[in-house]
Amino acid sequence: MWSHTSGYCRSRKMKKILYLISLVALIVALPAYGAEANEYRQVLGLDSRKVIWFLAQMHLFFGAFVLGVPLFAVIIEVVGWRNKDVKFDRLAYEFTSLLSVAYATTAAFGGLLTFALFTLYPTFMGYMAGIFKDVMFIYALLFFAETFALYLYYYGWDWLNSTRVLDNKVVFACRVLGILILIAGAALFFGAFGPEEMRGDTRAFMVFLYFLPAGVGLLIIKDVKSTHILIGIILNIVGTGIMMMANSMAGFMMSPAGVDEKGILDGTVWEAFENVLATPIAIHRMLGNLAFGGLVAGSYAAVKFIGAQNRTDKAHYDWMGYISNFVAIGALIPLPFAGYYLGREVYSNSAVMGNNMMGGDFSWTFIIQAMLVGSLFLISNYYLWSGMTRIPGSERYYKYIKYILGAIIVSLAVWLTPHNLPLSGTEVGEMGGSQYHPTLKFLGLMPAKNAVINLIIISTFFSFLLYRRGNKKGTVSISAQGTLPKIVIPLAGLVCILMVGQYGLNLYGMDPAELDLPADREQYFKTLAYLLFFECAAVIVCVVLALKDRGLLAENLYLAITAFNVTIFLGVYGFVVMEQASPFLRNVAVSQFLQLISSLILVTTIDMFLYRNAETVGELQWGKMTVRSQYALLLLTFVITMNMGLMGFIRSGLRGDWHIYGVMRDTSMWSYTPSNFTMTQMVSLSVLVFMLGMAFMFWLGSLASKKHDVGAGDGAGDNVSRTDGEIAG
Repeated sequence: MWSHTSGYCRSRKMKKILYLISLVALIVALPAYGAEANEYRQVLGLDSRKVIWFLAQMHLFFGAFVLGVPLFAVIIEVVGWRNKDVKFDRLAYEFTSLLSVAYATTAAFGGLLTFALFTLYPTFMGYMAGIFKDVMFIYALLFFAETFALYLYYYGWDWLNSTRVLDNKVVFACRVLGILILIAGAALFFGAFGPEEMRGDTRAFMVFLYFLPAGVGLLIIKDVKSTHILIGIILNIVGTGIMMMANSMAGFMMSPAGVDEKGILDGTVWEAFENVLATPIAIHRMLGNLAFGGLVAGSYAAVKFIGAQNRTDKAHYDWMGYISNFVAIGALIPLPFAGYYLGREVYSNSAVMGNNMMGGDFSWTFIIQAMLVGSLFLISNYYLWSGMTRIPGSERYYKYIKYILGAIIVSLAVWLTPHNLPLSGTEVGEMGGSQYHPTLKFLGLMPAKNAVINLIIISTFFSFLLYRRGNKKGTVSISAQGTLPKIVIPLAGLVCILMVGQYGLNLYGMDPAELDLPADREQYFKTLAYLLFFECAAVIVCVVLALKDRGLLAENLYLAITAFNVTIFLGVYGFVVMEQASPFLRNVAVSQFLQLISSLILVTTIDMFLYRNAETVGELQWGKMTVRSQYALLLLTFVITMNMGLMGFIRSGLRGDWHIYGVMRDTSMWSYTPSNFTMTQMVSLSVLVFMLGMAFMFWLGSLASKKHDVGAGDGAGDNVSRTDGEIAG
């Protein structure tokens, strides 16, 4: 086993720097509490808004990486622990080794941001401190807890890397506690306790991100190594809690709750904390952080792959890059829907912000955002296709790539189509007095965009299926695999039915008056409900077919039904709903998402058993990748970083000339909506500085990583090949 103590001295220096920054920030910021109302300040004559913009963006970039990487590093460690595979353990450590430097940098930018906010915007921060004083105190405590958990997780890797079985009493106590936590989570989910006014999405978020991991982490305790895994789980729980608190305060600035029109707290702190946008922002950022962390880690693997001098290292970093991209794609698939959910809540909270977002100052910003997100999917697919060169026998699937590429390109073109055009008076006259193209304007509407993003996701999923089947000679009988598939496949089908069916029942019983629609619009609700019921029937048919050894037919049938429903039928039907019952369009989008997710869950489950232990053409040849595929990984990091900067600008800019929308107006000289040119300057500067910081982080991470033998030649590749199928499945 390798040593992880080489960075100890550096860690102590980082801690000292962190404490010094925090102390200086506190001392300097304290006088701000006594500042006069509406006072604004400058530093070195700079635009204070741009200073805050830059510091906040840098803090979020590094923070997203610090919060994202542990989410999948712990899962990888669990896979290695369960399979007794040291290669996974090394990979998890290598991911984690990047966090030490990134965490110290995050803390440094966080300290600078706090100092700048209290110094340059004293009135605003004084108000926020008054509303969220309790939350800020807990936030600080969680920050110390995260620091302790991170360093214990990282530097305790060798110390807690033992298979020694724990005392039976300790194991029993952990399992009892784990069961109690899971029971408490279930009770919270169903509303048995917690604030009465707690939103359903908040309950689900807290259960799946806090209670479920904690309970499962305690249940798996049996040896010393499992206690290290538990520390990693605690690290993720604390980090997610910090993110949720920060997001709640950001959401409050856009959708203040618990205060009157004068900004005086007339409700509870919980009402202010759980504002309308708090959980939607948290969900969106969590998925974004996971994708971001995966791609940044993939960049590290790409750099190491390009510089590798022997086959063994190339194989290892090729595998590392694949895992990173796999994690990123897993987060990217639901990310557009999380973004849609956030946008829907923004519009529901404020029609002014919603209209400004989709049809006002930020409409063309969203076109840029669509281009970036589409590029993420396109480049990720390219990397996946490049990876098929390492799979013997995958040549038979090459013919499908051009069709997948065509579907993605056409979908991306539709997604990039604006609804209106910035035209001159002469151009408007040439178009008959309209700024809308007579035909293409329909491609700029949400029904068309919702349809094509679903097609992009289905196409990406199909690419993954081809990759996974590349070296398999044929399928395996599911009925001959014992009771496990007979339990798992119907259970997956039941989950899909519950997701889709419950929403169909809700739509079937929905009163049009809930959306301020006349009673005769009920037909649109029932049509969509019948479609979801049909989807549930398709799930049952496909489960039966799979158990009857018709797995390929079941997969193709369900994918075809889902693709038709979410892209063609609801794509066209969405225009009808938009014209006749526009408020119901958001429900159409939700139904598309639920059908798509159910398809991914059921098809993946069937495919896992369909090719389980199937005869192979040959083993995966890790390291057999072109250098340009590694540049694709680097480009993915650049694109997602640009996208994160852009989305930060949109969320902040939507408030217009308000610090806190509708409560505290920004009366400074900088209270204007920045132009796209200014946005480009600031985001580009932030991305450039982050890329330089990331390069420095990679260098230091390589110093902490020790070279050691993971097997020679083909043996290393064989080991990775086996475990690849396990994690991908």
